[in-house]
Amino acid sequence: MTGHEPTDDGDDRPRLVLVRHGQTEWSRLGRHTGRTDVPLDRDGEDQARRLGRRLVNRRYGLVLSSPRSRALDTARLAGFADVVEVDDDLREWDYGELEGLTTPEIRTVRPAWTIWTGPWPGGETPTEVGDRADRVIARCLAAHPGGDALLFGHGHLLRVLAARWIGRPADGGRMFALGTATVGVLGWDRANRVIEIWNEACPDAGSGPSD
Repeated sequence: MTGHEPTDDGDDRPRLVLVRHGQTEWSRLGRHTGRTDVPLDRDGEDQARRLGRRLVNRRYGLVLSSPRSRALDTARLAGFADVVEVDDDLREWDYGELEGLTTPEIRTVRPAWTIWTGPWPGGETPTEVGDRADRVIARCLAAHPGGDALLFGHGHLLRVLAARWIGRPADGGRMFALGTATVGVLGWDRANRVIEIWNEACPDAGSGPSD
């Protein structure tokens, strides 16, 4: 889903603004990048700076990032170096023995494999990733930050987080495609949690495959 900025309805509950990191060599090639700390490439650094221009018009009371450099450097290059905090729960899905492989490479051994259906040898299950996403959501809602919560993370983790926000199982993240250097906004429609904006690319940014 994409869309425009929501109107201010006076609701002081924080929205969650999700930012997927800029491009890396591995994201460009479609390699599953979990634990490996692959840095932003030059295009990814440029994307991060452009994301800063997209994000500047909101007020943030809490800014969190995955500890991986591709997410943390995206936050810093976007202009949030002085306020960003690391939250280990925002790290990407642990792919275990599948780390660094592309989906076609995995399917030469495990036909029809997807990250959502597994198996995940030596890695995390969707439920385990969903538990981490739930903790991030709870932290954002409990903080009463006086503004929105801005989260810098990774493709699969943020897709799971969006699914959990609207009450879907973690594997519901399969329904939310998410490119690199994109923005999503999780918000409210009265008492209901909704997705207000999804997979919105920053100006001139690419939209590579999920980590």
